[in-house]
This record gives sequence, structure tokens and C-alpha cells, in this order.
Amino acid sequence: MRPVRGKRIVAVLAAGGLALTAAACGDAPDETPSGTGASSAAGAPYKACMVTDVGGIDDKSFNASAWAGMQAAKTAQSNVEPEYSASTAEADYEPNLRGYVQKKCNFILAVGGLMGDATKKVATEATTQQFGIVDASIEGATNVYPMQFATDQAAFLAGYLAAGYSKSGKVGTYGGLKIPPVTVFMDGFADGVAYFNKQKSKNVQVLGWTKASQNGTFAESFTDQNKGKAIATNLVSQGADVIMPVAGGTGLGTAEVAKASGGKVSVVWVDQDGCKSAEQYCDVFLTTVVKNITDAVEQAVAAGAAGQPLAADPGYLGTLENNGVSIAPYNDFDSKVDAGLKGEVDKLKADIIAGTVKVESASSPK
Repeated sequence: MRPVRGKRIVAVLAAGGLALTAAACGDAPDETPSGTGASSAAGAPYKACMVTDVGGIDDKSFNASAWAGMQAAKTAQSNVEPEYSASTAEADYEPNLRGYVQKKCNFILAVGGLMGDATKKVATEATTQQFGIVDASIEGATNVYPMQFATDQAAFLAGYLAAGYSKSGKVGTYGGLKIPPVTVFMDGFADGVAYFNKQKSKNVQVLGWTKASQNGTFAESFTDQNKGKAIATNLVSQGADVIMPVAGGTGLGTAEVAKASGGKVSVVWVDQDGCKSAEQYCDVFLTTVVKNITDAVEQAVAAGAAGQPLAADPGYLGTLENNGVSIAPYNDFDSKVDAGLKGEVDKLKADIIAGTVKVESASSPK
């Protein structure tokens, strides 16, 4: 199947060798599927196997989004049998992937750009096996279906919103690791603030990231909430009153800082709508830069289960136009965000889709 990039899709990813994989699986069915590869006869069992990145299945972020997509695919195609294995370190990627090849999974999903090298190595050895990967594209591997996202587009909207909402004139951002799937958010955010400044003749500052030099603040972790708390505390001490952590579970430490501020600090969450994935912090989430991994994964798995091939070229690219990326509703902030600012954000989205406002990042897959 060659996915249609302009069409909204409906729904929206692991440790040790084969023995470890079997022990760590979530919701693993007893039945072994017949056959491997890109497609399975419609109605036949279709085992969709997911290897998470570090952070685990309940990271409130991209791993959780991918797993939601696997489960949605089961709803869309009743023959889908999803399971996952959770990676606790990068060293787990390759053995986990190999374990699922040995288990003859019909579809093996690698979650996250950090898994690119391991996926390429295993996929080039198991050429009849169908793989998928989130946030990466594996050059020369025709059996790996890439799912990538132009998150700079949605982050641009969030940056503009944050600049318009800020009372201090300073906003902040930081990343988990300095990798393209992270810095693409930060680039878009910084450019959105810059666009606000240009349109309004303001001088809202971005702390934690400088796009021109590609230098900024990184937690070096997607799980360390204490580090997220420390970074947020430092940004607040410098005057930031809106912060966007691009750091998975680490960002929950930032939400904690915002919660304790009594309304003085708010957070732009990423990946999954924070009011759904981390509901306890909904009252501090100004919005979320949503990366609709759930949609992309659901579409890919359901298509494979229906017997359709998954083409590595072009794969899937999520944009504002096809709702592959977006900003979440304002939720608890709906009455706090000025109606005029909301209208400007809506117009900016339309202008980005139309191409009249250009969003560019060296880290973007587009």
C-alpha cells in the first residue's frame, strides 16, 4: 500500500534474545502466526510485534502512542494479534528485533529514531520480514516501512501560541537527547516565537535552544523526572513562564514544577495530548504538539493485516495537512487563551498548509 499523505487516517511502539522477548511480552497471544513478510491473507492471524524504545510502554509519549496504534489496528482488523517487548537500554534493540524475527512475527515495529542502526542491521539480514520504524527512514531497506513526522510545523504553532500567551516575555524548551526527532520540535518552536516577534514587533526570548547554532539544553534522558524538574526550575529562574520539554517521561518533572507554581508556569507537552496521557497535569498543559504516531501505526498494521503491501517509498509522512501532526485542544486553558490569539494560530495553520508561511528545519524528514 502506498499511503495517501493528504488523507486523514483514523487511529494511533523492546530486551534480550528470544527467551527474554517471550518473558517480557505484553498481551502476547499463545498462537504462532503462519508466515512472515509484508502481507498476510485477510482473516489469517497477523502477529504485529512492537519493540519499544527506553522509557517503556507507559511513557506518556511516543511508546504509548505507538502501542495505542497497535491496539487500534486490532479493532480495525480482528485478525491482528499485537504484542510488545520493552527495551531498557539501547543494547536491547537488536536482540529484541531478532527475537521477533525468530518468532515469525508478520510485522515488527521499532519505535524511535535511536533504533535505526539496529533495525537496518536486522532487516538487511531478514529480507523477507516486514519491518516498520517510527522517526527514521532506513536507506536501501525496502522491507522497512518508515513513519516520519514534520513536527516542526505543529511546534511552530505552539511557539507562536507560547509567545502570545507568555506574560514574562520569556519561554523555554529543552530536549531528552540531541537527535533529529527531538531538535525538529525545538526548531519549530523557536521559529514560531520568532514569527510572533516579527508579526507583533515584540521580543519574546527563547531559553534552552538556539536554532542558528543548534545548541541548547538536554537532559540526556527520556525517563529522569528529577532532571526534568531541575532543568525546568533553572528555566523558570531565568524568567520562562511557558516551557516545552521534548523529553518523554523526563518532561513530567517539568509538569511538576508548573503544578507547584500556582498558575505562573505552563507547559507545552509533546507527542500525546497531555490531558489524555498525563491527566493529573492537565491544568498546566497550555497545549500539546501532537505527533500522531497512533494514526500512522494503526494504518500500517491494519493494511498489512488486510493483505496490502507496505511500500518503503514513500512510507508515511505526517503533516499539518493530513493531521499527522497538530496541536491539541486548549483544554483547561480554553478560557485563558485570548480569542484573538486563537484565531491567529488557526490562520497560521492554514497559511503553513497553503505554503504561504514556510517552516524549515534541517532535522525535518520532509
